[in-house]
Amino acid sequence: MKLVNVVARLAACLALLGSCTLSLAQAGKAELLWLGQAAFRLTTPSGKVIMIDPWLRTNPRTPAEYKDLEKLGKVDLILVTHGHFDHIADAPALAMLHKARVFAPGDLNQTLAVLNVLPPELLPRMNKSGTVAPFADVPGLKITAVHAEHSSLFVWKNPATSKDEVHVGGEPVGFIIELENGQKIYHMGDTGLFGDMKFIGEYYKPDVLLIPIGGNFTMGPADAAYATREWIKPKTVIPMHYGTNPLAKGTAEEYLKAMGDSAVKVLPLKPGEKAEF
Repeated sequence: MKLVNVVARLAACLALLGSCTLSLAQAGKAELLWLGQAAFRLTTPSGKVIMIDPWLRTNPRTPAEYKDLEKLGKVDLILVTHGHFDHIADAPALAMLHKARVFAPGDLNQTLAVLNVLPPELLPRMNKSGTVAPFADVPGLKITAVHAEHSSLFVWKNPATSKDEVHVGGEPVGFIIELENGQKIYHMGDTGLFGDMKFIGEYYKPDVLLIPIGGNFTMGPADAAYATREWIKPKTVIPMHYGTNPLAKGTAEEYLKAMGDSAVKVLPLKPGEKAEF
């Protein structure tokens, strides 16, 4: 009888929607939507939505349909690699809108709590090499913070004085996101070259790499290509953090050229485009 009910409900679904397609969870795939700079929306195979470095509303490369945070869709978790505006700008608003926790460098979260930017229950603590399993109902999904060679601070407008203040931002991090299907995504945040990228590649073995290529503030195309080819060696790489600032002049074309005949698959997405894994 239960099987009959299930079949009947599926038939009703088909009649109502006209067609049914497999969800990402059913297909065992993850989806990455690039929103410009270092901002990504990751939908995991089980349907959890993770926003990474959300700078959307004032990001010149974020498509218009994603600038309205209330229309962005559900958000279950937020990852922030460091305290600079172009990585954390919309994290507090999204966190409050969805009651979603923000995982970031531990000292940055301490600053956000002390300044009352977000309530403590939305600011769990972690630090480099720490691994968390953020969803009790998705035991295979794990997130590890790793080193990034950059800086971090948090600029806060004091409501009492209307003046900007500079506060502790903790040390910047990258994130290794191990999905419930076993695939690993390495979001590098903002970083320059450092030798332990080779260790990260060998130890964590990321399948998908999200790498900054703009230069000036991070690696440029040549450095990023070297790190990709020689040290990290993912299956797939998506270049990011370029095209939003005139000082960050690196381009996807330059990165592709620097990659040469590498076996790594390069996906030069445009903001608003998606990739499935």
